Amino acid sequence: MASQAAKPNGFIETVKTVVYALVIAGVFRTLFFQPFWIPSGSMKDTLLIGDFLFVNKMAYGYSYASCPSIYLPGIGIDIDAADICGFLDGDNSRILGGDPERGDVVVFRHPVTGRDFIKRLIGLPGDTVQVTNGVLIINGTPTTVEQAGVFEEISEPQGPQGHRPRCANGPVGEGGVCEKPRFTETLPNGVSHDILNIGTQGSDNTPVFTVPEGQYFFMGDNRDNSSDSRVPTLVGGVGFVPYENIVGRADRIMFSSAGRSMLYFWTWRADRFFKGIS
Repeated sequence: MASQAAKPNGFIETVKTVVYALVIAGVFRTLFFQPFWIPSGSMKDTLLIGDFLFVNKMAYGYSYASCPSIYLPGIGIDIDAADICGFLDGDNSRILGGDPERGDVVVFRHPVTGRDFIKRLIGLPGDTVQVTNGVLIINGTPTTVEQAGVFEEISEPQGPQGHRPRCANGPVGEGGVCEKPRFTETLPNGVSHDILNIGTQGSDNTPVFTVPEGQYFFMGDNRDNSSDSRVPTLVGGVGFVPYENIVGRADRIMFSSAGRSMLYFWTWRADRFFKGIS
């Protein structure tokens, strides 16, 4: 009598399927695109809190920062990219490396904390960068800035962290219209983008920064509400960012949620589906 083949264990097969799916997802996220959800308003109005996008990792090649970081403090998970790909860390180089261009919107790892940030690339290696009376000056030449109306939003908690917007017409009560003057800034290579202004503050006047070789200088488009390269890491800022800390380029918004979670589909912003980032 012929013996029957043993039936596969359903639980084991399920575990194998999950493991295979996780491996494939990990490879995809490491080599090609990383999902990123905008948690703060430092890049308004280019990027809003709740924008969901994929970061193009192929744009600049690969380094240790290309490996995913998993940070879930609520359940005690904190896996750093260096924990997985630390063997690639330390020489400030990249595999199949490409050069970021001034004006790119870039995700990078903070030089000290390792957390992912997203800002606009302003200064390349060897550049001098300064802000005087709110005007960005690159290599001694002021950028062109033109008025572009007013950016308006509702004064209310935004995103899962409940951030409230800062307003140029403040203080604004709950549910009121928060306004910020908007300008179009044109960089030396011809890239134009919107920036916002809230008021006069210390970050509107900086010393001259000289960007070291192998490092980059980043700023947020919401200039008065951004922790960026204008402030050194020793006092809570970003400082210069090493080449190897770059994760990738943000090219397009997939969708955007105005609610406390991206799963609240009824709060998705209809005008931001597949919107290009410039």
